[in-house]
Amino acid sequence: MQAGSCGPCFTLEIRVKYADTDKMQYVYYGRYYEYFEAARNEMLREIGFEYKQLEALGVMLPVVTSHADYSIPARYDDLLVIHTKVRALENVRITIGYEVTRKHESKVLATGFTIHAFINKQGRPVRPPNEFKDALAKAGIK
Repeated sequence: MQAGSCGPCFTLEIRVKYADTDKMQYVYYGRYYEYFEAARNEMLREIGFEYKQLEALGVMLPVVTSHADYSIPARYDDLLVIHTKVRALENVRITIGYEVTRKHESKVLATGFTIHAFINKQGRPVRPPNEFKDALAKAGIK
């Protein structure tokens, strides 16, 4: 997923806080999953379907798989851009991809993805609600 060439791609800017860094003064690897979560939530807002709307419909979206690759370390006070894209919507799962760069730079610092399952309140897999699929389609996501 290249920034600027990812089709329906959404971005979120995050400034690295001192608390996000480790003893080496790099962003601690686990923080990237928090950045991914923030970017994912903003993506949903931008397409007009916030996560709380899923919950109101009785649907949860837990992460069932996550992965990240780290290429270049981010540091305190860097302004990061998280590019977010829906990679796939299949039956009861959705895959979301992430790419992290510094603002005004093209070098990719980290990439990753999360796979989520649509489940009901009893924990059983369900298909995504039509309202959710309609919001994706309206945003140009197939």
